[in-house]
Amino acid sequence: MKNGLQQLFDNLSKSGGVLRRHEPLSRWTSWRVGGPADLFYQPENAEQLLSALKQAVRCGQPWTVIGAGSNLLVRDGGIRGLVIQTRRLDGLQIGADGHVVAECGLWLPLLVRRCVASGLAGLEELAGIPGTVGGALVTNAGAHGRSIGDCLRQVDLFNAGRCETWSAAEVGCVYRGSNIGPGQLVLRVALQLQQGERTQLQNRVDALLTARRRSQAVGGANAGSVFKNPPGEAAWKLIDAAGLRGLAVGPAQVSPRHANFIVNRGGAGAGQILELIGLVREKVRTCCGVELETEVKVVGEDNPDRPAEE
Repeated sequence: MKNGLQQLFDNLSKSGGVLRRHEPLSRWTSWRVGGPADLFYQPENAEQLLSALKQAVRCGQPWTVIGAGSNLLVRDGGIRGLVIQTRRLDGLQIGADGHVVAECGLWLPLLVRRCVASGLAGLEELAGIPGTVGGALVTNAGAHGRSIGDCLRQVDLFNAGRCETWSAAEVGCVYRGSNIGPGQLVLRVALQLQQGERTQLQNRVDALLTARRRSQAVGGANAGSVFKNPPGEAAWKLIDAAGLRGLAVGPAQVSPRHANFIVNRGGAGAGQILELIGLVREKVRTCCGVELETEVKVVGEDNPDRPAEE
């Protein structure tokens, strides 16, 4: 009798999309770290995605979605069960009334660019934030006092084996978070934007991208901001005050350019990044009396004997 993982592999092999065994997840994360996925799947459309999720449940296999692999740290032992990468689910509909519907795998900077080109305001402060629309909603991604949740109308998601539609109130966006949790997956997001003047919107986006490139040119693979800003504080200022710029554990280093970034200078493992995160939290707690919370999501299993991939 086939085990659940083999049965799932056989089923997905007939479903379309791209399917691989033992795929190194370091190839699919912006930090360039992470062990292998038992099964790695890229669906071509929402039907294949839903079918894969339901088959994983039937076969008794856990599933994990990685989206664009930004704001994510995959441990060195990799992820058991099924890993789904959603970047091919990138549909977008823009209505003249400002009603926008985006699939979960759409690249967030592309959504911003397309909406600005259509003269729609509300998302320009998110320009340059890496990630997919689905991941952005789960974490309520934002910058400069604005977030994607500010424009949310409703979301279609997979929850407990079925599809549901949640209102903005049910999603409950807060600073860098929402009510969307484990076992739930964003399928598509409906937003309501406002009419704006296209040239002014584009000028704002250009200015934000220039500032972002200047402040975040950290010179190595990274996952963006590692820590949330505590109330009334900036995480990077606390890290700087603790004298931690340039602190390193092997090839993992607190960026000398932006103290809330940890860069992989080449060959770092997830274990080294986690050790460095722990050191930063400890030293900021001691020096500043503040408990930093991580913004990045950590998934997978430890494997201290796994060498970092070159």
